[in-house]
Amino acid sequence: MVSNDSHTWVTVKNGSGDMIFEGNSEKEIPVLNELPVPMVARYIRINPRSWFDNGSICMRMEILGCPLPDPNNYYHRRNEMTTTDDLDFKHHNYKEMRQLMKVVNEMCPNITRIYNIGKSHQGLKLYAVEISDHPGEHEVGEPEFHYIAGAHGNEVLGRELTLLLMQFLCQEYLARNARIVHLVEETRIHILPSLNPDGYEKAYEGGSELGGWSLGRWTHDGIDINNNFPDLNTLLWEAEDRQNIPRKVPNHYIAIPEWFLSENATVAVETRAVIAWMEKIPFVLGGNLQGGELVVAYPYDMVRSLWKTQEPSPTPDDHVFRWLAYSYASTHRLMTDARRRACHTEDFQKEDGTVNGASWHTVAGSLNDFSYLHTNCFELSIYVGCDKYPHESELPEEWENNRESLIVFMEQVHRGIKGVVRDFHGKGIPNAIISVEGVNHDIRTASDGDYWRLLNPGEYVVTVKAEGFTSSTKNCMVGYDMGATQCDFTLSKTNLARIREIMEKFGKQPISLPARRLKLRGRKRRQRG
Repeated sequence: MVSNDSHTWVTVKNGSGDMIFEGNSEKEIPVLNELPVPMVARYIRINPRSWFDNGSICMRMEILGCPLPDPNNYYHRRNEMTTTDDLDFKHHNYKEMRQLMKVVNEMCPNITRIYNIGKSHQGLKLYAVEISDHPGEHEVGEPEFHYIAGAHGNEVLGRELTLLLMQFLCQEYLARNARIVHLVEETRIHILPSLNPDGYEKAYEGGSELGGWSLGRWTHDGIDINNNFPDLNTLLWEAEDRQNIPRKVPNHYIAIPEWFLSENATVAVETRAVIAWMEKIPFVLGGNLQGGELVVAYPYDMVRSLWKTQEPSPTPDDHVFRWLAYSYASTHRLMTDARRRACHTEDFQKEDGTVNGASWHTVAGSLNDFSYLHTNCFELSIYVGCDKYPHESELPEEWENNRESLIVFMEQVHRGIKGVVRDFHGKGIPNAIISVEGVNHDIRTASDGDYWRLLNPGEYVVTVKAEGFTSSTKNCMVGYDMGATQCDFTLSKTNLARIREIMEKFGKQPISLPARRLKLRGRKRRQRG
């Protein structure tokens, strides 16, 4: 029944009789019913008539229609969201996504590069776009950032937001927008819009109206990519309980277990592709865009107590992660709005639109936890909207909701300290360990000796260690202004390393001192005898 004043109701007719809308008997498969003729109404009333045998008395429905302007409601008209950005607001299937990337690359050939990180189970290439003033190369001192979307194939809003973002960055760079020019020239940005293209193609067939909560969520072989990474948390926490940190197990760069690397392990090819990508590129910060909720989740995503399904599980960098999450949530148009309706049952307002992953629901082997414990990259999950698959007409508003947040979050890669660790000849030292006093989590230098350490404002005691070199410590100050503080280190070789170098130069092997002592002892014994 429909009404415009909530007092007078008109029953929707189908010819001479009342229109009966059939529901569904399988909860994951939506059923579409169409009105015989379009109707204009402000209120809708549902009259349930019967329930399926063995069904539950439960109903969820979505009304699909077009908003009409209300001439009497000035405030609604004033707050209607329109965008001035000239972007391609539509849902793109795999072929259209590839074509759009090509268009962006042709528009901005000097700052973009298209590449792929591998293939899906069905053989679709996992395409990424790099945006940088020197695409294709890592510049010393320039941090690397990434956005990943579409790990769940049916959560399509993140995919479309990343495609809109790459168009926006290209257009604004060409228009010489100072903020975007600075971001592109000082950051190497990677955007991977569809990590699970096989799942997306399934969801795309159903479309916005008939896409269910799970259709296309998993990979073609039924794996949830989001928690398909190795569980390194358990390795770390068991080692901490045995007090083996950092002697036997480091507090960072934890190795992937052997079983996970075997061909028989239940690991998606898409997961393996992401791991190889993250090991190859020294990412500093990343966001994986998801859907179905409006919140930013930060690690750890796994509870430490075996018997619990929810409990706060902070990392040693909890304050930094909280800030990173808040930087996105606070600049989103709705995420921190206390007046907005909650997406489902959870209300994330008490933490301003952010949540520790494990205090929400525990997940072993998440991308966020793996990234933090195996690489230098701080990774967060950004849930960009209540609706996993919004209608095409809603994309301009969703873009406006997220645009500023997407840019602000990228800018956070320039927070903390950065520098280059060199030897006395000025050559960069790769794999040097950067430790911050009071934070039980280290990072390492990249292949050129450069590093980036995300930190909140404050004064820090930073120590650098590298094999064969004497360690070095200095105070580094992080201010409130945007831009990482330069904190370079020059390490001198240890005496033993110098001796080894000299002897190798003259073709001699350094003498192992314990072995030499044993020889001398043997000689003395023979002399006594």
